[in-house]
Amino acid sequence: MTLTLGFIGIVTRDMAASLAFYRAVGVPIAEGQDDAPHVDAVLDGGVALAWDTIETIRTFDPGYEPAVGGHRIALAFAHESPAEVDAAYAALVDAGHDGHVAPFDAFWGQRYASVRDPDGNSVEFFAPLAES
Repeated sequence: MTLTLGFIGIVTRDMAASLAFYRAVGVPIAEGQDDAPHVDAVLDGGVALAWDTIETIRTFDPGYEPAVGGHRIALAFAHESPAEVDAAYAALVDAGHDGHVAPFDAFWGQRYASVRDPDGNSVEFFAPLAES
């Protein structure tokens, strides 16, 4: 059996706000879905992101409660250069989103930054540092 990642699910309190954030990140989400209870978008490479409202989740898991505190999982999007990481972070922060960790040169050889989506999930950006 071959194990493949089918989709990554995001539970949201506010579908429109979440979709607006991920569109700003660059996720190809079709317009006209801001009031939908469930939304899918396929990334380059074939992995899908899926969004469900809390109400949708509770239709099959009535006791569902959103996590509190720090993030449990992070989405990390690859960029080609450190400058692209800086630009992605700046654009989202300038648009009013929570810049959680400003871009920095990580000891593991990447430019790295983190922004929180409207539900508090960690959305990270990284790129290889230029070789010297």
